[in-house]
Amino acid sequence: MTRHSGGSGRKTAILIGLALATCMLWLQTNELSAVRTARERLEYLAYDLRLNASLPQASNASPQIVICDIDEASLQAEGRWPWSRARLAELVTRLRDAGAAVVAFDMVFSEAETNPIHTVLDVLGPTDPAITQQLTAHLAAFDADAQFAASLAEIDSVLGFVLHNQRTPPSGMLPSPILTVPADLRTAIPALRTSTGNLPALQNASRASGFLTTLPDSDGVIRRSPLVLRIGTAVYPSLALAAANTYLLVDTPDIRLTRIGALETVDQIVLGDKHLAVDGSGQVLIPYRGPAGSFAQVSATAVLRGQIGNDALNNRVVLIGASALALADLRATPVAGVFPGVEIQANILAGILEGRFPAEPAWAKGANFTLMLLLGVLLASALPFLTAWVQLLAATVALVGVTAGNVWLWKSADLALALSLPLLLILVLSVFNMSYGFLFESRSRRQLKNRFGQDVPAALVEEMSRRPEYFDFDGESRELSVLFADIRNFTTISEALSAGELKSLLNRFFTPMTRVIFDRRGTIDKYVGDMIMAFWGAPLQDGEHAEHAIAAALDMLNAVKDLQKEFAREGLPEINIGIGINSGVMNVGDMGSQYRRAYTVIGDAVNLASRLEGLTKYYGVHLVVGPRTRELAPGFVYQQLDRVRVKGKHEAVEVYVPLCRSMELSESLREELASHAQALGHFWGRAWPQAHALFAALHAAHPETQLYALYLERIDHLRERALPEDWDGVYERREK
Repeated sequence: MTRHSGGSGRKTAILIGLALATCMLWLQTNELSAVRTARERLEYLAYDLRLNASLPQASNASPQIVICDIDEASLQAEGRWPWSRARLAELVTRLRDAGAAVVAFDMVFSEAETNPIHTVLDVLGPTDPAITQQLTAHLAAFDADAQFAASLAEIDSVLGFVLHNQRTPPSGMLPSPILTVPADLRTAIPALRTSTGNLPALQNASRASGFLTTLPDSDGVIRRSPLVLRIGTAVYPSLALAAANTYLLVDTPDIRLTRIGALETVDQIVLGDKHLAVDGSGQVLIPYRGPAGSFAQVSATAVLRGQIGNDALNNRVVLIGASALALADLRATPVAGVFPGVEIQANILAGILEGRFPAEPAWAKGANFTLMLLLGVLLASALPFLTAWVQLLAATVALVGVTAGNVWLWKSADLALALSLPLLLILVLSVFNMSYGFLFESRSRRQLKNRFGQDVPAALVEEMSRRPEYFDFDGESRELSVLFADIRNFTTISEALSAGELKSLLNRFFTPMTRVIFDRRGTIDKYVGDMIMAFWGAPLQDGEHAEHAIAAALDMLNAVKDLQKEFAREGLPEINIGIGINSGVMNVGDMGSQYRRAYTVIGDAVNLASRLEGLTKYYGVHLVVGPRTRELAPGFVYQQLDRVRVKGKHEAVEVYVPLCRSMELSESLREELASHAQALGHFWGRAWPQAHALFAALHAAHPETQLYALYLERIDHLRERALPEDWDGVYERREK
């Protein structure tokens, strides 16, 4: 497959490529629901692939975070869930004693636990007041919620709550908001309708609280999470933000808003020296560190039974959550379809403590658009000029380069820029150009075959289809070599044959002549009667057009000798041909009318070739070439015939007959040519006796050479005439 040949083909490909790039830019910026959904799904796929490809081979989780996991082993050892709050109080106490700095619960305690004393009293019903009094005295000892609250108060504890849009009244107690926005202020922080909080006793006992709410993407996968949400004017932190705030001993996170138009957006969230880059709504892309189990974990039952190491929890943030399947706290994430919710909080908390999140900065849309624009213009403009293999290489380099650059920005600068649409743009433009190139080439090949199939050798047509940039149908001036070959005495031959026999003879003559021309990379211009016209150097350029033309002429003469033998055996007339070749600048191209066109050559150099063919019979040779042809093909041995002024030309030209290739020159021929050159010198110098003696000797040695007899006759004629002073020895040829 080749590049798109011709200016029009490339121009069309460029325009279509730019149109495709414009469509891709429209897809990137359009906010129609269907378009946005399709764009998001593609980007989600690219995001997930990039994230998973860049995950560290070894665990890179934060050493400050430990997950206390209510796993299957814990349920088997401690009993089914929910556990008594007394058991949870014991768990918190054990964690405190192990040195945990902060204990955060990835769960909500919105309902009170039933006191077993109340259960006994309800079962007994009205009974002895003394028994009732005695049982009531033990209510506090069996109040698990109070025990749990007491344990929470003894450590920096953080509870979870849920903000949601269910059409139910709020339940439980929420902490004080970290920010209250004016009621008339339009803010980008997402608002939810209601909440499910913790028991007031538990809420008041805890150091802080944060919401567990996540906002999955449209495909249900949790790639990002809000750090702040609001109900009405009250803004609350996430569990991870509240835990980090507590661990870092910061009183209240600083939520910095900035106005964009009429909307207040979240610029950043500051925790001490941590400046968290968030999007305008206060969300962050979750910096997943790996698959489930990437963070240090201890089983809840191991903590309760004192089976953990001395330093396993010291000065750590301990997140209490569940991975047991029965508890159903499992979510879909980019790194796994089933992922414990507590580990999502751990990944967010690690990002906060390190102060690093993958970011989609405010200028990301502009950067994505600019990248798409540059890629579109560059590829649409460049690919049509490249061959198929280079197009494939360029597309591969672009795909790898864009991907590598995107991943590098992701890993080194935490920038999450668009990847799917730039890659799709590269694929669309490269596939289009290769497909267009294939279709254009197929059409061009058919066009070339239809146009040149009978005039140009098949190998040359194939080469033209591979190298279309080296030829054009449009007319142009170019130095070429043109050949005319004509059967001598054709009128006499035609009179001796019937029409059918003459047609057969011509076909048998033209076939080997055409084969020879094709073998020497020539182009057939036309057949006119018994004449063949061919040229070299077009439509495909040929730096050795003169040499190829002479070689073809010599091969044609040899082929005629073979035909003479065949015709003699069949009793057909003998055929001889004369060939004239000239090289020079001529006009070549598709010429004609709207009814019929032909790829041909015209010009003075063409006319001279025809005149040279007419000289062959006069000089008794079969091939005559012009001076430029001799100059361009120095690999042959030439004999100068004359200085001739042909009909229709004012300037005289030197004419030559090629005899053989230089390597085939024999000593006897060398001597003959030297004598001939000397004789010509005397002839042009009017030294008639010396010229006559040399030509006479040459004629005696080579009586079959008509040229020497011709000069002897010419000397006899000229020596009797009074020649003008400016006589230059030029022969005036009046016939065509």
